[in-house]
Amino acid sequence: MSDSGGSASANSMLCSVPERLQLHMAMLALQFGYAGFHVVSRAALNMGISKLVFPVYRNIIALLLLLPFAYFLEKKERPPITLNFLLQFFLLALVGITANQGFYLLGLDNTSPTFASAIQNSVPAITFLMAAILRIEKVRLNRKDGISKVAGTILCVAGASVITLYKGPTIYSPTPPLNRPTPTFVSLGDAEGKNWTLGCLYLIGHCLSWSGWLVLQAPVLKKYPARLSVTSYTCFFGLIQFLVIAALAERDPQAWMFHSGGELFTILYAGVVASGIAFAVQIWCIDRGGPVFVAVYQPVQTLVVAIMASIALGEEFYLGG
Repeated sequence: MSDSGGSASANSMLCSVPERLQLHMAMLALQFGYAGFHVVSRAALNMGISKLVFPVYRNIIALLLLLPFAYFLEKKERPPITLNFLLQFFLLALVGITANQGFYLLGLDNTSPTFASAIQNSVPAITFLMAAILRIEKVRLNRKDGISKVAGTILCVAGASVITLYKGPTIYSPTPPLNRPTPTFVSLGDAEGKNWTLGCLYLIGHCLSWSGWLVLQAPVLKKYPARLSVTSYTCFFGLIQFLVIAALAERDPQAWMFHSGGELFTILYAGVVASGIAFAVQIWCIDRGGPVFVAVYQPVQTLVVAIMASIALGEEFYLGG
């Protein structure tokens, strides 16, 4: 009896929180989840996990997590599935799962978590431009909100350029013990033989596909207003696409096996936190706040990644990028 009363009280407290505040809180939590993913992904690559196998397992876990909720919670409100909807979900998966995750891992493999997150600061500007071109986001230069959006876009581009091109002085350096090559930090540290130019090009492709995914979800949700089902279908088609690519390109059977608890942890974090939970929260925020609202929180992630990478990876923290 007391448990049901406590649950009702918690629900009433949540309902009393304005939706706009809930959106801001959700986006802040989302940035911390994605920030951890940058560091975890770097560790996974350095442990030798295949760049094709990693997203396959990631999306399997995400799909298994999302599917039961989508089936039971949206059973009554889910529209009938048609070929047109399936094609839209396939396109969302191609842009938001396959291209997005594939380009990201290729880019991260040749750069660092901090740099990968820093270049993502172009996502708000790209998302705003795409949304404006597709008339999903209205730009009214005769109003304060319109001017703020344009000014924010310019600041995002400027900030991304500065943090990417300007290194600046060191403002934080890890303590000496953290820089010693212990087994834990060897697996977390940066890998050798990087091609930063190629990595940057891959990350630009990642940012374009990420922005496109944010924008394209908005019109799909208007026609198919079952958020978890849309996310589940997207994960399903993304998984199929990655499985086909991996089957053709990854011929080593050992690449599909877990060789340590660290590898298993990175895949679980990617699947549960960075995909299952993150995608569900993100699509709710897109539905209620719009794609540009979701994208403008990206700079918060960069700051969190820089701090995490400095502590966990032993990276120095610079004033610039």
